[in-house]
Amino acid sequence: MKSAITLFLALMLITAGFVNEVQAQKHVKRILNAGKLTVGMTGTQPPFAVMSKSDELIGYEVDLAKYLAEALEVELEIKQFSFSELLGELEKGNVDMVMSGMTVTPLRNTKVAFVAPHMLTGKSILTKSDIYSKTKNTEELNTSGIRVAALASSTSEDFVNGYLPNTTLTKVANYDEGIDLVIDGKVDVLVADYSICAYSVLMHQDKGLVTLENPLTIEPLGVALPPDDPQLINLVENYLMNLELSGLLQRLERKWFEDGTWLLQVK
Repeated sequence: MKSAITLFLALMLITAGFVNEVQAQKHVKRILNAGKLTVGMTGTQPPFAVMSKSDELIGYEVDLAKYLAEALEVELEIKQFSFSELLGELEKGNVDMVMSGMTVTPLRNTKVAFVAPHMLTGKSILTKSDIYSKTKNTEELNTSGIRVAALASSTSEDFVNGYLPNTTLTKVANYDEGIDLVIDGKVDVLVADYSICAYSVLMHQDKGLVTLENPLTIEPLGVALPPDDPQLINLVENYLMNLELSGLLQRLERKWFEDGTWLLQVK
């Protein structure tokens, strides 16, 4: 892993060419002067970010943030907010960027810049119903008798409002709340990214949870950035490109989305 990081650092310095240019750009200059990269996450979106038994955040995007901070030779600070607060905190300058399983949408892109995609995901459902778990399209779920939960201010909420208007929606502040509602039978389904649903099934194997075999949509996930610093945007673009070229991005995807041994670390 260390050799891959070393290769990545070398590639980044060559392709980004930021050593001299970066000083003219306010956000990157502030990060370097402070010696700290501040990244906003919820910390409640496994496998992107979740709390471990040792009270440390772990996950796919936690690793992405760590390697970027290492490339810049600065300290990493992760600030946790609810999902609905993240872009507001970015706009206020309280974080340098957001990595939190965030889907790139045109509306969000009018407020912040995105570097994407570093991953493709899709909407799925978490349920205890064998009938709902066989859902093939949204029409089968769009029924007045179905109770649905979704993360507030997320594309899952937008998905429910747009495709499941006849259902009864409960907005939740985090995924744990939504999962508990499904387990307790207070809602019929939780609409969430496929990775969240698959993780929930694995973590609660004795609760009878199931998810769809295939997601209902395809959505690009990206890193949200301030829109007024082209150098920072270019830096992150080169960072992700070089992660892919070095093979480290693929290794991270296998670690967090295929291996599953990290589940033993989760609190």
